[in-house]
Amino acid sequence: MSLSDNLLAILACPRCKGELRYPEDEASLICDACRLSYPVRDGIPVMLVDEAKRL
Repeated sequence: MSLSDNLLAILACPRCKGELRYPEDEASLICDACRLSYPVRDGIPVMLVDEAKRL
């Protein structure tokens, strides 16, 4: 499932406030600075540090 470009433009990592990338082959948003992966469930990004997985 794809996220809209408008939504991706305003989302930031909740931990460092850095940019996120969205590889569409994965269901997650990636923060390269924090090395965290935030899940996207049913098209909704889960932007909670406690839910993120370490890369």
